[in-house]
Amino acid sequence: MCPEADPPADTRPQWQVMGATGSAEIAASTDTAGPLIKITPPFSVDETQVKTLAPGTGDEITDASIVNVCYEGVDGRDGQTFDSSYQKGTPTRLHADGVVPGFRKALVGQRVGASVAVVMTSADGYPDGSPDGTIKPGDSIVFVLKIMAAEPASATDG
Repeated sequence: MCPEADPPADTRPQWQVMGATGSAEIAASTDTAGPLIKITPPFSVDETQVKTLAPGTGDEITDASIVNVCYEGVDGRDGQTFDSSYQKGTPTRLHADGVVPGFRKALVGQRVGASVAVVMTSADGYPDGSPDGTIKPGDSIVFVLKIMAAEPASATDG
């Protein structure tokens, strides 16, 4: 399960990122609350950066892994959450090689149980904007995720 509660007001950031414009303050989720993603907009980065907020001890994630993750995505342009499995309360099942490049960079090489943050360029996110128009072309985005489980892709998956 993904905790649905907002982080406490006194949550301290584990990672502070000064962007080409704006800034981001980020902390991993806990057992009882979702992650902290506080944006001073417009936040943009010239290079995708990944930070392990808490290492995992389980199986290593590869391009072939199918993962269950709790995640929250925030648009750097306006600081608004555009997608969150924390808000839904349940992890999302994803193929590691089937996500945007910046999300993949945050997954591959990590271990189950890890909490990871990524600030990504538009090129590693949605260079042409998201299909629903929420994310505009050129927007940098931020994800905080926790890898809950993983399994290798089977020959019949795909």
